[in-house]
Amino acid sequence: MKSKNKFANLPLQTKLIVVYCLTALLILVVNLFMYRNINSMLHRLDQIYVSNINLNELSASLDGVQNNMTNYLNTKTTDAMDSYYKSCQDYTAQTEWLSDAVTSNESQRMERNIKAMSARYLEFTDLAIEAKRGRNVEKYRTYSEEATTLYHYISTYINSLNNEQFKSNSANYNMLSVSLRYVEVVNTVVFLAVIFSNVLLVIMVIRNITKPLKSLATVANQVAGGDLEVAVLEVDSQDEVGVVSKAFNHMIISIRNYIEQLTTSMENERILKENELKMENHLKDAQLKYLQAQINPHFLFNTLNAGAQLAMMEGADRTYEYVQNMADFFRYNIKKDHDSVTLKEELELVDNYVYILNVRFSGEIHYEKDIDSSLENLKLPSMVLQPIVENSVNYGIRGISWEGRIWLSVYRKDGCGYISIRDNGIGIDGEKIEKIMKANLKESDISSGSNGIGLYNVISRLKLFYDRDDVFEISSQGKNQGTQVLIRIPL
Repeated sequence: MKSKNKFANLPLQTKLIVVYCLTALLILVVNLFMYRNINSMLHRLDQIYVSNINLNELSASLDGVQNNMTNYLNTKTTDAMDSYYKSCQDYTAQTEWLSDAVTSNESQRMERNIKAMSARYLEFTDLAIEAKRGRNVEKYRTYSEEATTLYHYISTYINSLNNEQFKSNSANYNMLSVSLRYVEVVNTVVFLAVIFSNVLLVIMVIRNITKPLKSLATVANQVAGGDLEVAVLEVDSQDEVGVVSKAFNHMIISIRNYIEQLTTSMENERILKENELKMENHLKDAQLKYLQAQINPHFLFNTLNAGAQLAMMEGADRTYEYVQNMADFFRYNIKKDHDSVTLKEELELVDNYVYILNVRFSGEIHYEKDIDSSLENLKLPSMVLQPIVENSVNYGIRGISWEGRIWLSVYRKDGCGYISIRDNGIGIDGEKIEKIMKANLKESDISSGSNGIGLYNVISRLKLFYDRDDVFEISSQGKNQGTQVLIRIPL
């Protein structure tokens, strides 16, 4: 019993070394016997399917080039570009082993075709990447489609060549498999004898080690199930299992303390997050009110002057109608009781505005509208349509030699409500559109009294109101081809 206790208190390392030395000696003899035969046969088996492995790696590299090209075209990130060029290098290296000799051998002809198509494929992928970087949408789509077509051809060739190689290699593999089965039988018999001898020795050592480990495992399972109130382990031995048991006891106590601290920390973090969200909402609301306050009231003075002149020149009825429309227009502008209005109210404001303009300019503004009445109750920020129509008049159709027209339409499409304001005026170039969208329009780029800054004000308020960036779009086909503004409202 005393001898047994001494062995139980021995370090696990010593116990395992004794068992290992005894078992290793037997295993070493067996391994030396099997090594030559197995190593030779495995080497021959490996060589059989080298060509198939290479083709599989080539196919994987080709997929990598295609996926990374597609990823860059979709995301246009630096990481995507780096991944693309790395995959191109890998694929180029993979194609080096392909034969390019002119021969009557079917497999070598297929390798030559794959190598030639691969070079052409990489040319098209590079052209697609460069076109994407240059923002040439038409070219990068064309090149990517050409590259994708070649990708499918190359994949088909690789699969065909892989199948041919596999058929040829399978015959050799079957022969080696028979020999390998014979070696497996011999090895199995030898290993069974070695295992039987080792099991008897290991069982005796394992009994001494597993008893305290079982106790540790039982408590560990209880902790893993969420029970942290388990009783700590009683530790009697001084070996590594005893050390682990003591450490486990300390870990349980530490976890209990940590969970208590973490609960307190999470509660504090939740409170801080709520305060942060409140501050963010207040900031967004302040930004929206600030932008709404920037609408330029310069139109007031022009309309008042026109009304005074009309009162002197004409009878009271027409003047009354003019002043009434003007009053409705400015009554809308000075509303302070709400931040949002309905689309119907905005359309009525545009009607008033166009009427006032036609009085001022003798009916030279030709305005048409096509409204889906089911969308008239859509909510949007106040004063967003009138600045756009004003911009169309001042910088689209004002001063043109042909009849100026403005079309306003409201319709549904793809789950969104769309508001389109289009004119047939002088148009606007792409550079100026980009400046307006980014609020980079300089004073020298617009004429005096321009509403270019007002357009950015409208854009900013729409983005804040709907909390999305794709709500506003400006497009023009070129000089004297008119301009279209499109507002996209999620339903």
